[in-house]
Amino acid sequence: MDIQVRNLTKKDYVDLRRSMTEAYQGVGDVWTRENIVDLIDMFPEGQLCVEIDGHVVACALSIILNSKKSNIYDSYYEIIDDGKFSKHTSDGDTLYGIEVFVHPDHRALRLGRRLYDARKELCEQMNLKSIVAGGRIPNYHNYSDKMSPRTYIEKVKRKEIFDPTLTFQLSNDFHVKKILKHYLPEDSESMEFATLLEWNNIYYESETRSISTTKQTIRLGLVQWQMRLFDNIDAFFDQIEFFVDTVSDYGTDFIMFPEFFNSPLMSPYNELPERLAMEKLAEKTSEIIDKIQQFAVSYNVNIIAGSMPIMENKKLYNISYLCHRNGKLDSFKKIHITPNESKYYGMTGGNEVKVFDTDCGKVGLLICYDVEFPELSRILADQGMQILFVPFMTDTQNGYIRVRTCAQARAIENECYVAIAGSVGNLPRVNNMDIQYSQSAVFTPSDFAFPNNAIKAEATPNTEMVLIADVDLYALRDLHEYGTVKVMKDRRKDLYEVKLLK
Repeated sequence: MDIQVRNLTKKDYVDLRRSMTEAYQGVGDVWTRENIVDLIDMFPEGQLCVEIDGHVVACALSIILNSKKSNIYDSYYEIIDDGKFSKHTSDGDTLYGIEVFVHPDHRALRLGRRLYDARKELCEQMNLKSIVAGGRIPNYHNYSDKMSPRTYIEKVKRKEIFDPTLTFQLSNDFHVKKILKHYLPEDSESMEFATLLEWNNIYYESETRSISTTKQTIRLGLVQWQMRLFDNIDAFFDQIEFFVDTVSDYGTDFIMFPEFFNSPLMSPYNELPERLAMEKLAEKTSEIIDKIQQFAVSYNVNIIAGSMPIMENKKLYNISYLCHRNGKLDSFKKIHITPNESKYYGMTGGNEVKVFDTDCGKVGLLICYDVEFPELSRILADQGMQILFVPFMTDTQNGYIRVRTCAQARAIENECYVAIAGSVGNLPRVNNMDIQYSQSAVFTPSDFAFPNNAIKAEATPNTEMVLIADVDLYALRDLHEYGTVKVMKDRRKDLYEVKLLK
């Protein structure tokens, strides 16, 4: 599955009409080709869609209003001027959402949330003060004889009643500004009532306008995972989804799990030799990654799926997967195998080192012991890496200190951010996975734009928790050009150089 959020084009109308027809199911008229062409011509940035495997399956349409000249309390047809969109103005201050729909076959993927997030980004980029939209309350007809619209809305806010539209909008940080009467005269489900919803842009500056599309701040979510036994693999998936759901609610761009965080699933094979138990665990890797890929798409977040074993050509590897939120999948095999992994599992090291392009910049992946070899991260830095992710697993504090200290050095010497995430607790019924020691953290370069100790954030040691941290990619750019020292530029390449041989 390949998922892309992008601007709508005129060529998309055939797909668009097909999805609209399925979404409306005979309730309301579909937008005409002329409507869509007019909207794209007057405000191309505001017409957004979701494409899955080359077909448009969801859409969000918008115009810009001047809140001082237009009455945002008008009915829907007055706002859109019966499809003429005459109230749209490029010098307005309010993004008005006139449509969001998702093909019913794809509603489980939370595509509406992606479109709302894209609208918010557009609002911030264009320095508009708010997003406003009229929202149906389609479940109200089931309660209209018992309560007023106001009471109904309050009960939806308190989660006493579920409304498919209003509940979704409230969960996306919109608030009800007013109850509108006769908003859509043909909307019998809402009894012709609607909510006027608003989302405020906290970055709005009244004297500034911008249309920069570069995302500056990237939010990282690290899961400090508590080792625990699970009754079955579904219980394991429930625990993963709990963290993905929780952390993605904070608007994170990346979530990272630790190395071998699926080790508890080896407990049924504890009577086998360690190598055979690990091979049994490797048989579950494909199923686990399929599920985590679904979570990445569904919750709209890039997931570094810790690491897990995989068998290829009778060789056992330690592999990490990057599950992109657009459905793409990348992987990295641990290069340097520890003496423990070699002794008990007979693992083989990978042989590919490369950065991965994401919707939030270029990132690198190393697994635990790999970060203790500076050559790897230097190669990644030369390929443009901005954030290095390191899932790890250490059983003792001295092992952890090796990983931590080397990770912090990698951030300084490569002028990048380094995020590390490990497990805590113990696994008494899994051989060679007895105890865990961890303090997950995000490290920065060391200069005035960063914390004095070059630590952006760190978790409480040996406690299950999540760590949320924002990193600024613009600060890296400035560091490269204007830093107190310029490590990457000041290397003596006339004397030495690190090269990738393969």
